[in-house]
Amino acid sequence: MPRRDLAVPVGDAGFVLGATVTEQLRTIRGRLFLPTEHGERLAASLAAVGIEPPESPTWLVEAAAEVASHNHRLATRARADADVDLGVVIFVTPGGLPAQHEGAPGRPWAAIHSFPLAFRSWAAAYGQGVALRTVSVRQVPEACWPLHAKVRSRLHYFLADREAHAAESGARAVLAHADGRISETSTANVAIVRSGVVITPPAADALPGISLAFTRSLGERAGIPWESRSLTADDLATADEILLTSTPSCLLPCTRVDGRPVGGGSPGDVYRTLLEAWSRAVDLDIARQAALAAGIHTAPAR
Repeated sequence: MPRRDLAVPVGDAGFVLGATVTEQLRTIRGRLFLPTEHGERLAASLAAVGIEPPESPTWLVEAAAEVASHNHRLATRARADADVDLGVVIFVTPGGLPAQHEGAPGRPWAAIHSFPLAFRSWAAAYGQGVALRTVSVRQVPEACWPLHAKVRSRLHYFLADREAHAAESGARAVLAHADGRISETSTANVAIVRSGVVITPPAADALPGISLAFTRSLGERAGIPWESRSLTADDLATADEILLTSTPSCLLPCTRVDGRPVGGGSPGDVYRTLLEAWSRAVDLDIARQAALAAGIHTAPAR
């Protein structure tokens, strides 16, 4: 159906309570990237919050692949395949909230939709980097819901980014736990580089990122050492490099934290090595695709 016709009933618990499990994938040349890994994380999230989907997570990912293939064909009728890729979202809600449906229990339901990736939102960042701001808004504690569950109860993300934008236009917020452990940004996992070693927060500190895990596999194949330990704001401030991984943009550098440059203030060698490895692995120049789609005629130098 047309995207404009897809709707969530206002009495659905996913709308009323924000009780929605979600998974976002992207396509590479029109095909879903790492669908098995995303399906496994979707299954883990559903199990963590106790939602039984109307179809199995495997079925939902297979359906998402059909949606992606169909909609990619529509999107590329007048453009080169490499210039267009899609974000594909699966979300599952508990269904109608009994309080708004005369006490009747709801039945979980799922939806899948796609959209052209917003390359212009991050195309320049491959060469220029991203600014981060530490904020007063904290990560939701594990006692509220499991950190490994990917859900849409994200008011804290909204408030954190609003604070970051007020401090520095265009900056992204990086959230920490109440005890100061760095967690993640509203859109990406965070890693730092120190003396050539990539250090990432452990699973207890941040949502396990599929793009982060893929980046780690590329790094290990390239001989880049990798460690996992809790990070603090001081670690961000003193890092040689900061890396941001997410499904839509794959890998971006952070070049400024709280108004101060990271390392030399420009994308570093480890980032460049990993971005090149990404492009080789998927047989697509990640930065160039974004630049072309965004109308930037000269792709960032690498």
